[in-house]
Amino acid sequence: MNQQRAALAAIAVVVPLAMVATLYTGATPQEAGSAGNMTRVVTSFYPLYDFASHVAGDRAEVSSLVPPGIEPHDWEPTLGDVNRARSADMLVINGAGFESWADGIGAKRIVNTSEGIELAGVDPHIWLDPVLAKEQVESIRAALALVDPENAGHYNENAAAYAAELDSLDSFIRAELATCEKSDFIAFHDAFSRFAERYGLDQHAIHDISPEGEVLPQRLQHVIELAGELGINVIYSEDMVDGRLAEVIADEIPGGKVLILSPIEGVDKEELAAGAGYIEKMKENVASLKEGLQCA
Repeated sequence: MNQQRAALAAIAVVVPLAMVATLYTGATPQEAGSAGNMTRVVTSFYPLYDFASHVAGDRAEVSSLVPPGIEPHDWEPTLGDVNRARSADMLVINGAGFESWADGIGAKRIVNTSEGIELAGVDPHIWLDPVLAKEQVESIRAALALVDPENAGHYNENAAAYAAELDSLDSFIRAELATCEKSDFIAFHDAFSRFAERYGLDQHAIHDISPEGEVLPQRLQHVIELAGELGINVIYSEDMVDGRLAEVIADEIPGGKVLILSPIEGVDKEELAAGAGYIEKMKENVASLKEGLQCA
């Protein structure tokens, strides 16, 4: 695992920024000086943290297991992480095979946000589809209302408000991508198949489901040839990976260049300070896609 990745952080507008930074940089709620009688929610990694924070507001403590600087695909919990998950009222995970460690962690309650979602194929990046993200938010709302019924009304209101934001995001994406000349794009790893299916696009990828591992020369040559066949001159890299591989491919394509298309598995400290969250990152992705897809 690469310990030198860009710092993974998160933002939730419903809690003070200092508390967000503390809870997302690995400190336990007790270390953060929080009230010990609040519902404690531990999430696996950034998108679930952001969703849960919007639903919880100031009535529950939300933290993330995956610490800054760690790419979540191959992350494994330490003993301290296991203890944090076991002592929490719930552990919120993406599911769909993303957290291979979750079943053996021994949490009191695991909220698998992919449960009930019909998933064709193996791509676990369901949060990149805002319509499916809304279902994940609903799973979190239902779990919080069950564990903390006294504050159920608060969670219901917050979830409804955030669901409306996700509906607006869906409409925004459809409008922005409605005038594109192309529908094919090359992502760094196979993270955008559900997004592509939702919005009538065709994703191709350099890596498979994980951005880690070696890419064989034959694969690189295939991607270069594919870009030529499809008239693609933009190769997408990511914000938490080394972009040199994408640069190698772009250098072999006439007019080739590299842009960022984030799988939104984390945000860095600068984005945290600026107030960026899942919705903001999705809009950045759309702007990047519009350039590669040649949208009006």
